[in-house]
Amino acid sequence: MTRTAHFDHLGTTALTALAPISWGSTYLVTTQWLPPDRPLFAGLMRALPAGLLLVAAGRKLPHGAWWGKAFVLGALNIGAFFPLLFLAAYRLPGGVAAVVGAVGPLLVAGLSAGLLRERPGRRAVAAALLGAFGVSLVVLGPGAGLDATGVLAGLGGAAAMAAGTVLTKRWGRPDGVGPLVLTGWQLSAGGLLIAPVALLVEGPPPALDTPNVLGYGYLALVNTALAYALWFRGIARMPVTSVSVLAFLSTLSAAVIGWLALGQALGALQLAGMAVAVAGTLLGQRPATRTGRTAGQPSRPNPPEPRTRTAPAAPTARVAPHGRA
Repeated sequence: MTRTAHFDHLGTTALTALAPISWGSTYLVTTQWLPPDRPLFAGLMRALPAGLLLVAAGRKLPHGAWWGKAFVLGALNIGAFFPLLFLAAYRLPGGVAAVVGAVGPLLVAGLSAGLLRERPGRRAVAAALLGAFGVSLVVLGPGAGLDATGVLAGLGGAAAMAAGTVLTKRWGRPDGVGPLVLTGWQLSAGGLLIAPVALLVEGPPPALDTPNVLGYGYLALVNTALAYALWFRGIARMPVTSVSVLAFLSTLSAAVIGWLALGQALGALQLAGMAVAVAGTLLGQRPATRTGRTAGQPSRPNPPEPRTRTAPAAPTARVAPHGRA
């Protein structure tokens, strides 16, 4: 890797990491600024306004097969993930919910083998396991309990996000469509899926005061629109397993914000867990060493054919090079 390519990779990784770091502030904003016990409405307000704003700014709608692809990606990354995430958070202690969600990078590694034909290396699996272990040290307490519905919701949310991440990598983007527009399509589709569920389960929207409006505005613009645009940009430019382990930074960010803003304690065990999780995240960013044959590429170049003297051949007509499909 050249020096320029190395710095480009570091810049892409740093920008992508801003997304989960931003997501770590969700707990603080939700508990301090938003109406209580309205998780579906919170998911709706995160997704739909931001999605419609990005679509209006980009002035592009899906076409052809991308109507279906945008709906599937929006359902997985937003429409299914947000409600399942909030359900797990309500049914499980925060630490247990975070650990259940930490299986996401392992699911991404498994799905990549089937959908992207990218066999995860030992380093990628080790990074996912190390990060999940570090998260468990940060958030799990002695009184942590399990609830079957909450565990299933947490696993379902992690699976939905993992599938959405891998399919985003597989399908890429249409020509002329940037990450902001693609993000707008997904947020709009996901928000439209959440809207009827929120209305049926939680009833009409609550009355909002100034802190509520500011909280929802932050979640929609910074925590969702900008963060997801950076996340999808990273998926397009980085190995999908490297992107997935960056999600561990969300839990670490939430712990640090809780310590700074809410006075929550961070003991030696939590600090050690942070170090382990960061180590797993950094391990996942190291390029895999190629020790053998990779798909579609021989292990070594074919030796050149020996030159032999032959009589000059008769001139032939030039043939135009075959274009790529």
